[in-house]
Parts: sequence; structure tokens; C-alpha cells
Amino acid sequence: MSDAPVLFHTLPAANGMQLGVATLNSEKTLNALSKEMVQLLGKQLQAWDEDSSIAMVVLQAAGEKAFCAGGDLQNLYASMREHHASDKKDDLLGNAYALDFFEQEYRLDYQIHTYRKPILCWGHGIVMGGGIGLMAGASHRVVTEKSRLAMPEIAIGLFPDVGGTWFLNRMPGKLGLFLALTGASINASDALFVKLADVALPHASKTDVLTTLQAAAWSNQTYQNHQRLSQILHEFSAQSSDTAGPLRSNFDLINRLCSAADLPAIVAQLLAVDAAQQEEHPWLQKAVSSLQKGSPTSAWLAHALQERGKHLSLAEIFRMELVAALACAQGHDFAEGIRALIVDKDQKPKWLPGSLGELQPQDGERYFAHLWVAEQHPLQDLGAGENIQRSAA
Repeated sequence: MSDAPVLFHTLPAANGMQLGVATLNSEKTLNALSKEMVQLLGKQLQAWDEDSSIAMVVLQAAGEKAFCAGGDLQNLYASMREHHASDKKDDLLGNAYALDFFEQEYRLDYQIHTYRKPILCWGHGIVMGGGIGLMAGASHRVVTEKSRLAMPEIAIGLFPDVGGTWFLNRMPGKLGLFLALTGASINASDALFVKLADVALPHASKTDVLTTLQAAAWSNQTYQNHQRLSQILHEFSAQSSDTAGPLRSNFDLINRLCSAADLPAIVAQLLAVDAAQQEEHPWLQKAVSSLQKGSPTSAWLAHALQERGKHLSLAEIFRMELVAALACAQGHDFAEGIRALIVDKDQKPKWLPGSLGELQPQDGERYFAHLWVAEQHPLQDLGAGENIQRSAA
């Protein structure tokens, strides 16, 4: 197998059509998304979109452990260290690598959200952060018995980006806010419930699914191809279990706790969940613990973004998230979180400020700063004729 970070090939299908297959190929890093992977994917997706013989795209990953466990934090960390030590440390645009990485990643995520042809994303294993950014926009999203999805950015001083402001806001009740504040991991059943996935299938069925896709009567009519893929996946999912996951089982409790008037009250209520409930639901106990240990600034920012993003288009949200991501890269907690979790691995981040109560109103202004006049924003071209595909799989 090639050592390229993303592998591309086509499979012959009926009626002279083809299936384009993109495979994330960095198994040792759990397919963490690097800038090179982003560039390769974006270029190939564009080529397949323009190729009339390509009926649909399959997005998958090498290995059995993860579809994609997040972004390439090592290079971002190095760029932040260099930026913080430079004479441009107070300039939100001073970290050229961070700007380039986030701009290209968000552009790819938007490309997937608005892709004309069907994209089947096989989200087996760990799907976190940047991995959810890839999966969330695909027209047909499959999870398996081993899928574990999370937006755990609060643990590293970031926020649920890659369009998280968009898809978390569209979950039932207050579940999106809860997942942002706790970084809680969810299984296939809960992924279906919160609309991060469309179909749950046994991972062992993947070969049969691909074989069926190759035999399907594809055409050059995009709408018909979307329907055809939905029907095939529906037939494979007919025997799937519908057992509620822990997020759905705790929906009423979570919705009540996260419906307080302001963020400090929400956090206080979550941290005050009584011991009996936590013992009965270890998953809930772990979620509350992650909030308690996480960056207060990340909690504030996740909440603020969801409040501001309620009525924005997807393109507007990516533009807003880009500014917030650059502010995180320029600030303290993002680099400190990566240091504690990945570099030194001491699991003891020193957040600044150390609590929500220490946050001052002016502290949040830079996350929503106007860094460019409108026509100069790097993502200003997003949104022309916005057409977000979502299957009925």
C-alpha cells in the first residue's frame, strides 16, 4: 500500500459509471487530518465532481481503530509556540500556518456539505473533531457498532469548530450544548438520534455494501443517484437494533440542566449532578468530569458561538469560526491544552483564566473581531448558491 496520506481509486459500476473511493491513510496517527490530507481531498473531490462518469464518492479510512481522530495538532502546536515567542504574538493574523490550516480545513468541510454528488462516509471507530468535520457534511453517513463520536475540544482549549456551531445547534433540545461543554463520546445509536449519522450498519457488511453499490443502476442524474444510495443503505439497515444510547436515555435530565438562563448557571447545574445519578450512569459521570477539568474559556466560547450562530448560514458560521480559531491559536489555552494532553502528557493543563468567574467581558471580544473587511475574508467566497445536501437514508 502507498504511504500517501490519502489514497484514491475508482471502482467500476453498472451503466459505465464509476465509484470514487478516498481512503484516509495515516493509521498510526488514527488518521488525524493534516494539511496535506485536506489539500489532497479537496483537489480530488473537485476532479470527481467534474467527471461525469463518477456516480458517487465513498469516504473511508485505513485500519480498524479510527475513521479520523481529529486534526494534526503537532504542527499547530509548533506554529503556536513560534508565534507566541515572536514580536507578532499580539497579532491574531500573525500565525500564518494556523490561518492556512484552518482556512483550508473549513473550505474542505464546506465543499463536502455542498457537494452535488452523493458522498457515503463510512464512520467506523473513532470519529472526533476534524473527523466529524469531514463526516457531518456527507450526504450519507454510516456508523457501526464500533463508532465513537465526540467533539472533545474543551480538553485542549479549542472549541467545537469544523462547522460544529452549525450541527450542534441543530440537535434535539440542548444536547449540542451539552456535547460541546463536556466533549462526551456517543455511540452509533446516539449519533443517529442527534443527526450526526443517517444509518447504522455492521462493519462486517461493508464489503457487501460496496459490491451492491457497484452493481446498482447509476445514471448521470445526481438526484436519482442520491435516492438510489439511500435505498441501498436502507435495505442493509433493515435489521439494525434501535436500542437507545446514553445520550438519548439522559435526554430529559440533560435538557433540564442545560436550559438555565446563562452559562455559569448551566455549568453549576451540570457539576452538581448528584452522585447517585453519576454512579447509575458512568457515561454521565465521565462527561461531567471532562467539563470540570476543561478550559473555562473553551466552555464560554462554545456557548457564545452557539448563541451567535443560531440564525447564520453555514458559510457565515465557517467565517465566524475561522476568526475564533485564530484567536485560540494566538491565546494561551489552546497551546497549553495540547502541551498537557499530547506533548508532555502530564494531564495537568494550567488554564488562564482558571474559572468562568475570572473571565472578563473584554476577554471574549477578540474571538469575534473583524480581522478583515468583508470582501477580504479568506472564506468570503463560500455561500454562493448554498445548497446543503442531506439524504433521507
